[in-house]
Amino acid sequence: MINSLCIEEKINYIIEEIKTICYGRNIVIAFSGGLDSTVVSKLAIQAMGSEKIEAISVNFGDYSYRRGLNNIQIIANDLGLKLKTLSGKHIQEKVLRKGPACNQCTKTAKLGLVKEKAGNRLVLTGSNQSDTWGKMGVKLCDGFYAPLMTMSKVEINGIARYFNLNILKIGENKFREGCKLKHLLKPLAAPHYHGQAAALANEVLLRTVEDAHHHSILANIKIIGPLRKNIGLVNVLPLPDRKLKNEISNNLEKIKTLEKFDILEKPIKLIIKANKGQFNHQHSRYWLEKGRLQPDFSVPIRIEWLLTTNKNLSTFQVVDYEIIG
Repeated sequence: MINSLCIEEKINYIIEEIKTICYGRNIVIAFSGGLDSTVVSKLAIQAMGSEKIEAISVNFGDYSYRRGLNNIQIIANDLGLKLKTLSGKHIQEKVLRKGPACNQCTKTAKLGLVKEKAGNRLVLTGSNQSDTWGKMGVKLCDGFYAPLMTMSKVEINGIARYFNLNILKIGENKFREGCKLKHLLKPLAAPHYHGQAAALANEVLLRTVEDAHHHSILANIKIIGPLRKNIGLVNVLPLPDRKLKNEISNNLEKIKTLEKFDILEKPIKLIIKANKGQFNHQHSRYWLEKGRLQPDFSVPIRIEWLLTTNKNLSTFQVVDYEIIG
């Protein structure tokens, strides 16, 4: 726990830095409604007032949780920010059709659209030590500025509590903006099939868990398997009791694009095919397992890596799994 004096010092430092970097300029916030962008918005308002700030959010249609856009509008109104919403669904589908690529999606479909709309205005983001941009250590680059660059999630949470910010839950976790395609662990080759499975299954799971008043810290369905078959790996923490498991199963069985699913309770091995660049890059494989995949699973995972022969696969594909517990 960080004491309030330490938090005040950090807040004052960031506010002064924002004043210095953004002095006299109109700015844009890349706004998702999650913890990071909400904290950046509050700090920017403290530094400059709301009249020089516009929040821009990107809506991904079916791939965004249904309550997301409404929540984003509520938070923007609470902060007194002007809000503009852009459509990014088709760009996202194009980026992900050759395999999962969260960083590229963020760069192109999210920040790219915001930067294009911002024009000459500086774009403030919520990047911090929990993401890959934060690890790069570059606060100001190519029209983007990340005031929280050096901060951890614990510190950012401390700032949110200091200002009594109302961080509304959008997806499975109130600290994430809730992109359902994050849970598609294979190429989005057929949006009406692969995309629909990820979008609908995760929406159904979240609604089922909440209707049961199960206070989860994790609730998602990873869509894996060969391109011709969608397999859902259901992650819920705390683990659901028998009644909730039955409710989840009954609801998921109605999804026509989901041929098989498994509510995970024991450790598993994921069988992953990767393109040559990722397969031969030890650091990339380590980050994928420990940073990208394990945090979103409710059970421990191991990975068996295979080199793909599919030239159209630009990243990776989880083709199968085994229960090992």
